[in-house]
Amino acid sequence: MSVNKEEISKNILELEKSFNERWSVGDNRGYLDAFAEEVSYFDPILENMVVGRDKVIAWIDSIYSNPHIVRNEYLNPVVHVSDSGDLAVLAYNLNTYVLDENGKEKQLRAWNATHGYRLIDNQWRIAHSNWAFSETVTEKIAS
Repeated sequence: MSVNKEEISKNILELEKSFNERWSVGDNRGYLDAFAEEVSYFDPILENMVVGRDKVIAWIDSIYSNPHIVRNEYLNPVVHVSDSGDLAVLAYNLNTYVLDENGKEKQLRAWNATHGYRLIDNQWRIAHSNWAFSETVTEKIAS
């Protein structure tokens, strides 16, 4: 059986965008529902990795608030697909924008994102998630 890496790459990127668009408007369940049971998660405001779906969801739920993001820029996306077609690693830069007090767009954050996806029971699940700031910050934040 031949693996269509281009089609898998397209599907992974579309999934990621759909999860992030939901996150941006106040619905974090896209990402949370996509986590595999054994997911590992790096967050830039934590010292250690969080492992396990329930622990990752509890962490994210504890810090999440509706970020009111009005626009996302997905820059430099790269998807690496295994020869067997059941593992894909997505990396990209994400710029998020909100409205300022005058109703004009301003950049909220610049991220480096990497997600490892596994095909589990015919569904793509996030097995590893790594979010990093593109720029150094001095305060603990999440959005």
